[in-house]
Amino acid sequence: MMMATGLHPRVMVLLCFLSTAACNMFAFTEEPSERVGKGDGYCFRILRAQGNRKDSNNEFRLRVEGDPESYQPGSTYRVTLIASSPSYFRGFTLIALREGAEGDKDEDYIGNFQIIDEEETQFMTNCPSAVTESTPRRRTSIQVFWTAPPSGSGCVFLKASIVQKRIIYFQDEGLLTKRMCEKESLYGDTTDKPVLECCACGTAKYRVTFYGNWSEKIHPKDYPRRANHWSAIIGSSHSRKYVLWEYGGFASDGVKQVAELGSPVKMEEEIRQKGDDVLTVIKMKAQWPAWQPLNVRAAPSAEFSVDRTRHLMSFLTMLGPSPDWNVGLSAEDLCTKECGWAQRVVQDLIPWDAGTDSGVTYESPNKATVPQEKIRPLTSLDHPQGPFYDPEGGAITPVARLVVERIARKGEQCNIVPDNVDDIVADIAQEEKEEDDTPETCIYSNWSPWSACSSATCEKGKRMRQRMLKAQLDLSVPCPHTQDFEPCMGPGCSDEDASTCMMSEWITWSPCSVSCGMGTRSRERYVKQFPDDGSVCTLPTEETDNCVVNEECSPSSCLVTEWGEWDVCSATCGLGMKRRERMVKMPPADGSVCGAEVLEVEKCMMPECHTIPCMLTPWSDWSDCSVTCGKGLRTRQRTLKSPVELGECTEDLEQVEKCMLPECPINCVMSEWSEWSECNKSCGKGHTIRTRMVKLEPQFGGDHCAEAIQRKKCKIRKCNRGQANSDEKKRRKEQREKRRSKQGRAEVASEHPGCKMRPWSSWTDCTKLCGGGIQDRLMTVKQRFKTAQLSSCKDRKEIRACNVHPC
Repeated sequence: MMMATGLHPRVMVLLCFLSTAACNMFAFTEEPSERVGKGDGYCFRILRAQGNRKDSNNEFRLRVEGDPESYQPGSTYRVTLIASSPSYFRGFTLIALREGAEGDKDEDYIGNFQIIDEEETQFMTNCPSAVTESTPRRRTSIQVFWTAPPSGSGCVFLKASIVQKRIIYFQDEGLLTKRMCEKESLYGDTTDKPVLECCACGTAKYRVTFYGNWSEKIHPKDYPRRANHWSAIIGSSHSRKYVLWEYGGFASDGVKQVAELGSPVKMEEEIRQKGDDVLTVIKMKAQWPAWQPLNVRAAPSAEFSVDRTRHLMSFLTMLGPSPDWNVGLSAEDLCTKECGWAQRVVQDLIPWDAGTDSGVTYESPNKATVPQEKIRPLTSLDHPQGPFYDPEGGAITPVARLVVERIARKGEQCNIVPDNVDDIVADIAQEEKEEDDTPETCIYSNWSPWSACSSATCEKGKRMRQRMLKAQLDLSVPCPHTQDFEPCMGPGCSDEDASTCMMSEWITWSPCSVSCGMGTRSRERYVKQFPDDGSVCTLPTEETDNCVVNEECSPSSCLVTEWGEWDVCSATCGLGMKRRERMVKMPPADGSVCGAEVLEVEKCMMPECHTIPCMLTPWSDWSDCSVTCGKGLRTRQRTLKSPVELGECTEDLEQVEKCMLPECPINCVMSEWSEWSECNKSCGKGHTIRTRMVKLEPQFGGDHCAEAIQRKKCKIRKCNRGQANSDEKKRRKEQREKRRSKQGRAEVASEHPGCKMRPWSSWTDCTKLCGGGIQDRLMTVKQRFKTAQLSSCKDRKEIRACNVHPC
C-alpha cells in the first residue's frame, strides 16, 4: 500500500529516523522487522536517504564561523545552520564525514559535535555521530560546536539536511555542504595530538616568550583605556596525568582566580601540589599596560625543561579587565613523533571563557555563572554587546602570540630523524667540567656592578668592578684578586653601549626567503635596559641581510660565517654557560644536512655562591606594652653571635608588634555655660536660668556628666498692688501677642518699633531625655526701617528648661 505522499513505507522509515520532524508530519505503521538500528549501518543509510530531494536555491546555508578553508587539529568551531527570510525549517540532520568515506563505518565520522542549546539540538539516538532537532517546530537557525579531529585526519565534509513541510533537502554540493582540510602545522616536528607516549631521550630546555597584541588599534570596540593589562603568567611543564585547564573542562579554583582576579597564587599552589607530575613551574610578570612596542618594553619570557614523562606545557594569563577571559595553551606537546624535541612552536591565541562569570563586556559587574559552565573559546557571535562581536561571524583577531624555542638539550639523543641545520640547540651533556681556580678556603661576596668608564669620549678607557673577601679560612693559601678591569669607551661609542641603552643578543637569523638564488633574511633583538634619563633607545631592534641559496641550484658544499664573540656567562656566581654562534650562509642545494656546527657552548665559572649563616641568640621575652590602656607596642630583641668579619647579617635583630590593653576611661565633656537668661518677672521676686549641653557621653567607666541647668533668684523692684495688676495685665497681653505671632502673624512690631520681625521659630528638641535639658527658639529681623535704633531692632532668643524629671 502506497502512502498519500507517494513515498514507499521503507523510505518513510528512513525519513523518520533521519529527523523526528518527518515523523510528526507523516503517520504510518511499520513492522518490527523493518526497524533499523545502528548496528545495521543506520548512519550509512542517512547518506542514502533522498526523499523528495530538491535544490535549496540559496534558502538554506551551512556556515562555519569565520568561513575557514581549513581547520586546526583539535580546535573548536561554531557551526550554524541558517534559513534566509522568509524561509524556515522544522527539522535537520548534521554530520561530519571523512572525505572519500562511504559512511558505513563508525570511523568514517570524524571530529566531535558539542550541543550548545539542549532545547534546540540533540544527538540522534540511532546515530550518535549525527546532530538533530530536539523538538520539531519552525526555526530559522541552530548552532552547535564542532571540535576538529587530530592531526593526520585529512579533509572533512560537514553536511546538513533540511526538513521543511514534506520535503527533505540533502546536498552533496552547494550551501549545505562545507569542505575543510587540515591546516598545515606550525609546529615543525611536533607529534600529533593527542599523543600517547613520548619516545624522546634525555631532557630539553625551552624559552617561552609571550607577545601580547591586544590593543586599541587592533581591537577598537570598547577597548578599556584604563587598567588594560595582562595578569602574571602562570603555567608548568607536566605529564599527561595532570591537566591545568582544557576546553570542555571545568575551571579549578586556581583557574577561576586567574580568570576573574588575575591572581596566580592559587594556581601555583595547585601546580606545586602535583609533585612528580610537574617538572618546571613557569612564571612571568604582569604587563601594565597590555601593549607597548618592543623597543619600549621587551616581551616577557621564561625558561622551562621537559623530559620523557613530563613533555607537555600549559599556561594561562588573564586579559584584564574582563569577566573571566583568558588566553593560554593547554597540554602543548613538545615531544616529536621522531623521538626528538620540537625546535620551535608558534601559536596565535584567541581569548577563552572560564565559565565562572556571566559578564559580556570588559567591565561588566561581577555576576557568577550558576551552575558553573565549561571552558570554551570566545566567538564573534557570543553577544551583541561583547567587544569581539561581529554580526557576520568570522574569526576573532588573535590577541597574543606565543613563541616556544628550544635553547638546550641534555643527555643521549635518540632522534629517528636528526635535527636540521637551523637547530639552535647544542648538546651540553658531553662537556667536561672546567677546573675552578678559586681556593675553597676563600669566601667572596658577589661582584659589584661595573663602574663608569674612565673615558668620557670614544678614546679607550677602563672600568672596574670589585668583590669583598669575606673570609680566608687558611692563611697559608693566597686568595685571588678582589678587583677586575676591562677596556671600555665613553657612552654612545659602540652599538652595545649607546647612551646606557642595553640590548639583548641578536636572535638567530631567519631562514632565507628563497630556496634557490638571492634572497633576504632578518633577525631581531630587544631592549634589556633603558637609559636612566627616560629617553627612548635609538639602537635598531631589527636587521636584514642578503642571503644566497645556491645560485646555480646545484649541489654544493655548506658555507658558514665566522664565529661570533662569546656571550656573557649565564650565571653571576658558580657554574654557568656561555655560547657563540655562526650562521649558515648557503646550505647544500641537494637538501642534505649541513655538517658544520653553528653553535658552540662552553661552561663558565664565576665566583662561588656562598652564604654565611647568621649565628643569633634566642629571642628575648616580649617587653611590657608601651601604654597602660588602649593600643600600644611591644618589642623583643636578639643579638648577633657570629664575628662581624664574616660578613653582614641581614636577619632582623628586633621585632615590634601591636598590643591591646583595656580601653582607656573617657570622661563626660560639657559645653560652656550659656549667658543667664532675663528675669522671668518684671517686678518682685523671680528667677533666671543658664544651661549647657553634653558634648561627649562618658565611656569605659569615665566620670559622669554634671548638671546641665542652673537657676538663681532675681528681684527687680517691689510691686505696688495697682502697678502689679497693671504689670500683670501687660505681661498677659504680651503673651497673647506672642501666641498670635506663633500662629501665623507675619510681623511683630509692637515690641520692636521700627522693625518687621519674623514669627518665633518652633522650640528645638530637648537636649536631654531626663534630668533637665534645655530648648530654645529664635525670632529674627525681617526688615529694619530707617528710624529704628540698633538696640531695639535685633534678633531675639528664648531659652527654657525641659525634661526636668529625674532619670
